[in-house]
Amino acid sequence: MKPLQDLTVLDLTRVLAGPYAGMMLADFGANVIKIEAPVIGDDSRAFGPFIGQESVYFMSLNRNKRSMTLNLKNPGARALFREMVKKADIVVENYRPGTMEKFELGYDTLKAINPRIIYAACSGFGQTGPYRDKPAYDVIVQAMGGIMSITGPSGGPPTRVGASIGDIIAGLFTVIGIEMALYHREKSGYGQMIDVGMLDCQLAILENAIARYMVAGTIPAPLGNRHPSITPFEAFSAKDGSVIVGAGNDKLFEQLCNVIGKPGLAKDPLFATNALRTQHAQQLKEILDDVFIHKNINDWLVQLEAAGIPCGPINTIDKVVSDPQVIARNMIVSTEHPTAGHVKMPGIPIKLSDTPGAVEKPAPLLGQHTEEILQELLGLSIEEINKLKANKVI
Repeated sequence: MKPLQDLTVLDLTRVLAGPYAGMMLADFGANVIKIEAPVIGDDSRAFGPFIGQESVYFMSLNRNKRSMTLNLKNPGARALFREMVKKADIVVENYRPGTMEKFELGYDTLKAINPRIIYAACSGFGQTGPYRDKPAYDVIVQAMGGIMSITGPSGGPPTRVGASIGDIIAGLFTVIGIEMALYHREKSGYGQMIDVGMLDCQLAILENAIARYMVAGTIPAPLGNRHPSITPFEAFSAKDGSVIVGAGNDKLFEQLCNVIGKPGLAKDPLFATNALRTQHAQQLKEILDDVFIHKNINDWLVQLEAAGIPCGPINTIDKVVSDPQVIARNMIVSTEHPTAGHVKMPGIPIKLSDTPGAVEKPAPLLGQHTEEILQELLGLSIEEINKLKANKVI
């Protein structure tokens, strides 16, 4: 048994934030039915890279799901969806606010059909506020949410985080909301609506940036790889590249000074406490760079790890996917896609002892399971399904 095995999810989402949430539910056993527009499907089916005609981008976000097509512009399709809601536990959508209401499929409508339904809406700016109707992509909320203003080289321009964390973080918060609503439903018997805004999620992960501004009135700026309040906590120049070191307290700094052959540095009036080290971070970096440059990364890693000092290389993606720790934790997994063949992708980061998740099915072809789902969920006959096709419902 997987923890979500008895749950049916109607996944109306596309591109990244919503599909990521649906994938997490599917990884842990939920019956996730991906509902896509006929012919075109999820927009991300057209995003590269490709294996043949199949998008690897799409495949990496929609494993373990089944796909059916449903033309929600058709009144018959909307009626069919309402029938499906009677048998479902969760609806996930990432349309612009108001869209589902125009389809007469908003939360109030679906709640009247099934009071136990959990309705998760993930949008750019949430269901309320002056920006609710604005469109958003990852880069928009990264910019508006402040994270770009604190990312990049010191003194450099604001920089987008390399991964689409505007979308991914929103997907994660959507799953957290769903799990909390499920727990509440176990006690109350009733579902509820979950409203997640991507911009809200960006503020939630700003860590100490807002705290620093609220306390000191200083507007945080990019610092490169350096931590704003822990020192040393950044990259240093070795002979063959950079090594990351995080000496997060005075004892670790003392250990670091011993490893590099400069024990007196820990007692230096400029560096004796973390606050002093942070105040004089540039001077300390210059001293440490002058030491680190004389050995290779691996030589430093051996010495630092032996002393219990957190450290690591700055891996490129080719090194990440072959890292022994990554392999040991099953963080690169394979699926066999019906047309793309052997496809590798990231594994499941949450390891449950008794009810673990698993990657068992590849991402579906567009509409691959339409007939199967309608027969299974609603008991429709082939004749009834063919009529739906003829009427352009599916």
